[in-house]
Amino acid sequence: MTTEDAPERGAHFVQSLERGLTVIRAFSAERPSMTLSEVARATDLTRAAARRFLLTLVDLGYVRTDGRMFCLTPRVLELGYAYVASAGLPDVAQPHLEDLSRLVRESASVSVMEGDDVLYVARVATTRIMAVAITVGTRFPAAATSMGRVLLAGFDEAALTGYLDRVELQPLTRFTITDTARLRSEILKVREQGYAIVDQELEEGLRSLAAPIRDTDGKVIAAANVSAHANRSSIDDVRRDLLPALLETTTRIEADLAAVAHRDAAR
Repeated sequence: MTTEDAPERGAHFVQSLERGLTVIRAFSAERPSMTLSEVARATDLTRAAARRFLLTLVDLGYVRTDGRMFCLTPRVLELGYAYVASAGLPDVAQPHLEDLSRLVRESASVSVMEGDDVLYVARVATTRIMAVAITVGTRFPAAATSMGRVLLAGFDEAALTGYLDRVELQPLTRFTITDTARLRSEILKVREQGYAIVDQELEEGLRSLAAPIRDTDGKVIAAANVSAHANRSSIDDVRRDLLPALLETTTRIEADLAAVAHRDAAR
């Protein structure tokens, strides 16, 4: 954009904030990691300025570096959560979860990624099927949950590798995957098939199914799930009886979120 094309800016405008956001936006699926020089070229900043912004983002936890290459960390998703909340995800999702829970007679939830955990932002419970009560605000390790694996499947390769390099996989049950190579394989499978089934890895006796919720650009911003007792629903039962209803629910949530975004943009 040339100076002539740039919008008029008031005295309040903070150019350093603009440049910091420009550095974050410079990373993409095509450019998941870059050197300092590459960031400077992509953002039209001097090397010195690019270095200051990158190192500040490293200090804040939004960027990581091996000393030469820089890439985003999953913490940038926290910035997206502010949008999700402001766009009304919990309010939009809640009635759809109620319909889903009524249809399949199982508990249903929506979560977003926050740090290395899933954070519940909407929930409808039928009967209590876990030892720990789940409410809005509950967190669980992403690696051992169906919603977490759906959200991780939405990461680009650099972010996923960073997560797997960093995460400590705890054996929450005798079924929990604790090998990072196997976890990566499961996440890639979820990315390919479009849903995740986790069998008793978070708590024995609990099977859960999750699918992504995407924004209008196709980016995964949240996940929805249904959970069932293992002693009354086999893996095949979960896939046959619950998956179609869950996918229909996520489609309806996405449509309502798009309508909210369109309405707000038109104001």
